[in-house]
Amino acid sequence: MRPQDALLAAPAYWDDACRHLARRDRVMKRLIPRYGDARLQSRGDAFTTLARSIVGQQISVKAAQSVWERFTQLAGSVDGALAPVQVLAHTPQSLREAGLSLRKAEYLLDLSRHFEGGSVHVGQWAQMDDEAIIEELVAIRGIGRWTAEMFLIFHLMRPNVLPLDDVGLLRGVSLNYFSGEPVSRAEAREVGEAWAPFRSVATWYIWRSLDPLPVEY
Repeated sequence: MRPQDALLAAPAYWDDACRHLARRDRVMKRLIPRYGDARLQSRGDAFTTLARSIVGQQISVKAAQSVWERFTQLAGSVDGALAPVQVLAHTPQSLREAGLSLRKAEYLLDLSRHFEGGSVHVGQWAQMDDEAIIEELVAIRGIGRWTAEMFLIFHLMRPNVLPLDDVGLLRGVSLNYFSGEPVSRAEAREVGEAWAPFRSVATWYIWRSLDPLPVEY
């Protein structure tokens, strides 16, 4: 397997998760066959993935891609990948030349300092539970719980994350389980109990029910 293929590999647990969910949940039994061989896939390294999430906050996908390309060019990256030290060579003011707001420039520098200084334990994440990783990530300016949960799902491919702050998840639960009636986080959590220990996979299929194109971060 080539290195780039390894980055695009689906989680080893995916097929087992689909069988489990189809047995446990009538909605999943209906949704899963709709999307064929589509799978969750992880892209990029941890630092680059989180930097992209900061750049993309509160702007359109198209605008985020444009700013990201200017930002990585300014930082001197190769093939879109970044190292913290490349970002730390800049001031907030110089990073703004890429089209970043001052706040996002400061967030990116704080992210870089956390990675360069070793206050995030990337090498230990495989042995850490989800909440411990979230706690490390939300200590970084510009990263909240939702972003940390997206990172767990899309980068670390953790199987049992239920992002209750995600509006798409709540909307999808509303449409698929409550005939379109608004649902609370507590009601979504109750639905998600039947999905354990594969709540990330069920969430991914709920997202697909709203947008058939797979989401990538």
